[in-house]
Amino acid sequence: MKFLSISLLYAIIIILSFASCDKPDLNPYILVDNYIYIQNEDRRNDSTKWELVWEEDFDKNTLDTNYWERIGLFETPKWQVPVEKWRDVKNCFRYISATDSRVVTFDDNNIHLNGIINPDSLTGDPRPYLTGGIYSWGKFAFQYGRIEIRAKLDQAFGMWPAIWMLSENEIYPDQHNGEMDIMEKLNHDDFAYQTTHNHYTITLGQTEPKKFTTAKIDTTAYNIYSVSWYPDRLVYAINGVDSYEYPKVQGAGTFQWPFDQPFYLLIDQQMEHEWPGMITNPEELPISMTVDWVRLYQ
Repeated sequence: MKFLSISLLYAIIIILSFASCDKPDLNPYILVDNYIYIQNEDRRNDSTKWELVWEEDFDKNTLDTNYWERIGLFETPKWQVPVEKWRDVKNCFRYISATDSRVVTFDDNNIHLNGIINPDSLTGDPRPYLTGGIYSWGKFAFQYGRIEIRAKLDQAFGMWPAIWMLSENEIYPDQHNGEMDIMEKLNHDDFAYQTTHNHYTITLGQTEPKKFTTAKIDTTAYNIYSVSWYPDRLVYAINGVDSYEYPKVQGAGTFQWPFDQPFYLLIDQQMEHEWPGMITNPEELPISMTVDWVRLYQ
């Protein structure tokens, strides 16, 4: 009887010791069908605990089609998304090509999104120039976290390289579902634009909170462009220095804050538009938007 009592006491102590142990931290992120979601709600606003959860180093000498596809709005080969399913962004993707091997190239550590004079413009292709771009629509999207892209940009008049994000599914009908322009660069400027678009700013013309800023870059080297995406604000940065913050406005609804859904990434070398102007010096071509890596922290 005494033996049973001692045994029972030890069993109780062991049970209590397990009950008093701290529970292990839940993984703060979860990957589902290539969508990365925050799992631990307590960590969504705490960037000091963010960890690297996904990266693309572009070191395979080919495009990883598990996560990326080439942009090609005006071309519809059998393997390509039909044109009516593309997100038509007026005057963007002006000369972009999904099939020309010259506009998306690789070296050992980078992907090059090139802008070239179209050598086929006299043989049936009306585009004077061709450019390259990639995006992750339908393959990889995420919600919340910090996305960073390390890139080097060649200089030329008429150039308009961009790194930006759009909503994966457009869950809000009859309104703009949001856009984060992590980097846009024009011509020979020594600065980049970083902009937030939504129904609030585009359709309703609201100017507060401010929707964009500019920040200096090193035009001769790689720069790191990023946006830190929280449930209540977007914080843009270049080379680790915050450039501007776009907050969620209480009571403004999804017109102002549609940023509560997964977004995908676009990286493309755009050329000629009413914003950068026309290519005035073709001798500056070819140009390259050289991307070293993409990293996602959550």
